[in-house]
Amino acid sequence: MLKLKSILSLAIVASALTLTSAQAEEIIKLATTTSTENSGLLKHLLPKFEQESGYKVQVIATGTGKALKLARQGDVDVVMTHAPAAEAKFVNEGYGILPRGIMENDFVILGPKNDPAKIRSSKTAEEAFAKIADSGAGFVSRGDNSGTNMKELIIWKGAKVEPTFNGYRAVGQGMGKTLLMANELQAYTLSDRGTFVAYKAKLDLAVDYDGGKTLANPYQIMLINPEKYPDLNHKGAKALSDWLIGNEAQGMINSYTVQGEQLFKATYSE
Repeated sequence: MLKLKSILSLAIVASALTLTSAQAEEIIKLATTTSTENSGLLKHLLPKFEQESGYKVQVIATGTGKALKLARQGDVDVVMTHAPAAEAKFVNEGYGILPRGIMENDFVILGPKNDPAKIRSSKTAEEAFAKIADSGAGFVSRGDNSGTNMKELIIWKGAKVEPTFNGYRAVGQGMGKTLLMANELQAYTLSDRGTFVAYKAKLDLAVDYDGGKTLANPYQIMLINPEKYPDLNHKGAKALSDWLIGNEAQGMINSYTVQGEQLFKATYSE
């Protein structure tokens, strides 16, 4: 009888361990940017993927720099960001594989509707930034090593301006909170268009400079190299990557609108 109970106990423990392992396999940890979360796009896309695949996606929304750090540490299964230079380094260092473009939108320079720095007549983003610094107007930076922050610093460098002037504030926040701070201070800021559109009803800010293709903002998804971290959910990560570049997801990206405005353009759309 004791022997039978021992066998049953071991069987129950083994079954529980197997179930726990299976449940863990069903979860995909995705590190991505706050813009994909703040814009509402992930809530539009992921339920469909989860329904069709059986996987559950756990989203960690943070700046691109932090997202890539989590991926380097093997803390997530897959990463989706929007900083081409940082992504190329991540792949070249052997941490990322199979980088795929998913979509793009663009960056815009937002500011007070009366445009005190007169940047609307600017021919380049660098000229607009230089005018902001020279005018003494305020500028709110994410300051969080995100893709948006990286792009902002590239523009300051191109403008030959050190972002240390009196009106400059680096707040270390995501895009949504940065927009709300800029709005409260009636200051300028750089934003991805998707998050701006999603927050527009809460803001008294305008697009004071629209650079179009010169401020393009592409997004990529990358798998984590299994040679670095063999125990991650590589199968689930690949399934998510495949789905996002497929016709259904690409169509959903193109059709996603907020207040009648399209937020992202799918990479593989015709």
